[in-house]
Amino acid sequence: MASSLPRRRTHAPKSSSALIDDVFCQECGSGHSPAKLLLCDKCDRGYHLFCLRPVLPTVPKGSWFCRSCSNHKPKSFPLVQTKIIDFFRIQRSPEASLNQDARKKRKRGGTLVVSKRKRKLLPFVPSEDPKRRLEQMASLATALTATSTEFSNKLTYMPGMAPRSANCPGLERGGMQILSKEDTDTLNLCKSMMERGEWPPLMVVFDPLEGFTVEADRSIKDLTIITEYVGDVDFLKNRENDDGDSIMTLLSASDPSKTLVICPDKRSNIARFINGINNHTPEGKKKQNLKCVRFDVGGECRVLLVSNRDITKGERLYYDYNGDEHEYPTEHFV
Repeated sequence: MASSLPRRRTHAPKSSSALIDDVFCQECGSGHSPAKLLLCDKCDRGYHLFCLRPVLPTVPKGSWFCRSCSNHKPKSFPLVQTKIIDFFRIQRSPEASLNQDARKKRKRGGTLVVSKRKRKLLPFVPSEDPKRRLEQMASLATALTATSTEFSNKLTYMPGMAPRSANCPGLERGGMQILSKEDTDTLNLCKSMMERGEWPPLMVVFDPLEGFTVEADRSIKDLTIITEYVGDVDFLKNRENDDGDSIMTLLSASDPSKTLVICPDKRSNIARFINGINNHTPEGKKKQNLKCVRFDVGGECRVLLVSNRDITKGERLYYDYNGDEHEYPTEHFV
């Protein structure tokens, strides 16, 4: 949800003097669209929101520094098992669950063909190597720490925001599809695996153009549950001027005052770092390998990211931020 609120000196004011007329974008050289110009809080040089890589859809909170003034990679989270287990509140050590993991993998292997034929959702298949799973978790911990985000793998209802009782699928405009019992069991299996440290085969990497982004660390089959989109649940009306760049629709109600969104800026999981496609170009649309689907799960609206085709190892994950709404500005996405 884009914001038009001015943000101190970080937001270049409209041209009203010779001094302001001198402000131009260091990337494109233009002084047009002054409302979209950011001023670095150290060097005072200007940059268009849409010329930056990664693109900034809105003016960031607090101070902002250009790449030259903040030329550093995020500090990596320590690859220490106890620290990672504590960070994600894992119930069991990855090594302890290795044999059980292998048994489950064999058992699931016999049902994959049937599930695919019936178009049922599939559980993710963790990497076999416990050390590799730790590296995957450490990559997410690095991104969460760098963005001052607490790990959460469920929707959270905070005081002063929307209560749990507001999350009612019956309010959805046009109705909401119900997740079948079999697919609900698959979703719950994915959740329980993560609680034991059996992690999805995903790696969060830092790209100088796209920022934090997510790559498949092994091949992933079509219709695999990648993750649930989680965060704080709030009414959209409370977030109209929010400058967060990752707000997700949870409930699109017939009564707009009851529409809910997910805000992952304080509490979230890996979904926050999966990037969107540029849905204004054929090349951008070809990148899409996930779909974002809202379901009624046990009487509660939930948002799932599911693979919409087979994904190869090393492929970056993308989905369409807009879906059917076409409200998010993606024309400047890489």
